[in-house]
Amino acid sequence: MRLTWPGACAALLMAIAGTAVAGTLPPPLAAEHLSVEQLPVRSPHWAYLFDFAFNNETDGRVYLYDGDKHRMLGQFEVGYYPNMAISPDHKTTAVATTYWSRGGHGTRTDVLEFEDNPSLTLRGEIVLSSKKAQSGAVGSYNLSYSADGRFLYVTNLTPAASFSIIDVAKNKAVGEIDTDACVMVMPSAQRRVSSLCENGRLLSVTHDDNGKETARSVSKPFFDVDKDPIFVQSVGTPTGVVHVSFLGDVYEIDLSGAEPRFVEPWAMVGPKERGQWRPGGQQVVAYQPQSGRLYVPMHYGGEGTHKVGGNQIWVFDTKTHRRIARWPVDVAKYGGVFSVLATQDDHPLLFAATENSSLLVIDAMTGKLLHAEAKLGQTLWSMMNP
Repeated sequence: MRLTWPGACAALLMAIAGTAVAGTLPPPLAAEHLSVEQLPVRSPHWAYLFDFAFNNETDGRVYLYDGDKHRMLGQFEVGYYPNMAISPDHKTTAVATTYWSRGGHGTRTDVLEFEDNPSLTLRGEIVLSSKKAQSGAVGSYNLSYSADGRFLYVTNLTPAASFSIIDVAKNKAVGEIDTDACVMVMPSAQRRVSSLCENGRLLSVTHDDNGKETARSVSKPFFDVDKDPIFVQSVGTPTGVVHVSFLGDVYEIDLSGAEPRFVEPWAMVGPKERGQWRPGGQQVVAYQPQSGRLYVPMHYGGEGTHKVGGNQIWVFDTKTHRRIARWPVDVAKYGGVFSVLATQDDHPLLFAATENSSLLVIDAMTGKLLHAEAKLGQTLWSMMNP
């Protein structure tokens, strides 16, 4: 017998009715309730991966990735051109970002959001003035916590440069400090913040617990912006920060004292390599404190190629200033290395994000490729340790 669709439905309803009459219906299912799972104990081999999402930039994403198990643990949204920082106790990720009331247009709202790291859920927010630098996590220090976690510093650029001071405990902005065209917020002493100036100097500002400026100083130029500018993308060390220059010099700044101290620059490239082998990409330097190693993606190219990803990763000993390894990258398969991140433990991993949004997981001591994700997100841009 052949049934039409109405006939089949009628037959099904009759069968259900017959079963009900016979008293053989199963018990009703229990009501479902949504819940949020807590993450396991934080691993030093986890990494937060920022996806700029070039196809839909108003909806950037951060993925939490396990470098040992090679899988994503979760994600959260970070809006348009965000800046991010992880609290000293690792429990919170602060995100300074922008939203519009109509998606990609309409009324602009800048907010500072607080993501709860154990659950990857939004815990709260503070509305900011529309001055936040929209840089898309270009540098490590566009948003920073003070050492004790009490204050957050938000870089502003309109193009007038300043930074806002957020009292985390009070959940509000308590001050704004003009930085005389210097940008970034590199915290050091308990209440001191340093900013990079366009003339090669470093501005340092001290504030009190009420967010009011109490002192400022400007250093002598420590690099020549016309002959060899430095990348604003620096990396933190136990005593300060490290910058690298377009031509391959390393600038270490010690911020642990009463005033910044500038270590004599040293070269990553030899005389025959200078001007040919260069650092490039987005997150252009990683530091591993236990080994004292510096990792830099390098490529062979001329002037103006400072955004090109590396076909090698060079490894340096920051104590001897010697290059100890050159690790080749299969560019044809994965793309040039665009960003690097070293984990901060005794058995470190090196994460390398490429121009094709591949993620390479590398043994940071041997250079052995442990795992490769062929494609992770749209535009894998920068990385942080949670």
